[in-house]
Amino acid sequence: MSYCCDHEIDGGMTARETALAPAPALFDYELVGLILDQEPDAGLVSLCELIFELFAGRALTPVSAEEISANCGLEAAGAERLAAAIELARRLLWPDDGRGPIRSPRDACRAAASIRSAVKEHFLVLFLNARNVVIHEETISTGSLNANIVHPREVFRPAISRSAAAIILVHNHPSGDVTPSQEDLQLTGRLVEAGRLLGIEVLDHLVVAESRYLSFRSESYL
Repeated sequence: MSYCCDHEIDGGMTARETALAPAPALFDYELVGLILDQEPDAGLVSLCELIFELFAGRALTPVSAEEISANCGLEAAGAERLAAAIELARRLLWPDDGRGPIRSPRDACRAAASIRSAVKEHFLVLFLNARNVVIHEETISTGSLNANIVHPREVFRPAISRSAAAIILVHNHPSGDVTPSQEDLQLTGRLVEAGRLLGIEVLDHLVVAESRYLSFRSESYL
């Protein structure tokens, strides 16, 4: 006589088959309810819609508890739970935080995640040591990109003071279109030439957006 027997339930499925069957997918508001320990109701549905309106597509960019609290009206504990869930999703989707060696444009894009969803254009420089590890990053300008705002001395002063061996230029296009403009190309050429004179290589220039990026090196602009 077997002590571990399967009893049929739910119209013919055994207990073991039921245990192994995939769980039904939860609605978005049900997931939010689990995170916040709230029962599903109309208020939770509205909150879920607001969360998606504000933060959909932000899994690549950190979202703080303070930002959630200010925009969604959640108390600190709930905002911290939701921020932790978003941060976990971000790390699962984009696991490398850019602190290791930069070996590819993708690595550089990960390292520059902070500006990908910015609503204004940011010009960021990653400063690398001889092993291509980021030793410093600095936002050189915010706003429309042109040669008057991004001057070589502002780009290379931190590189010289920190003995950087190379730099990577990154700027975002809030529109989502990562096609480089003529100004982007001209500025890049100017900075590459300045770096050549100083002995500091410009490894790449990335144009980034929330869900895509373009590498000047990969596209043979460098």
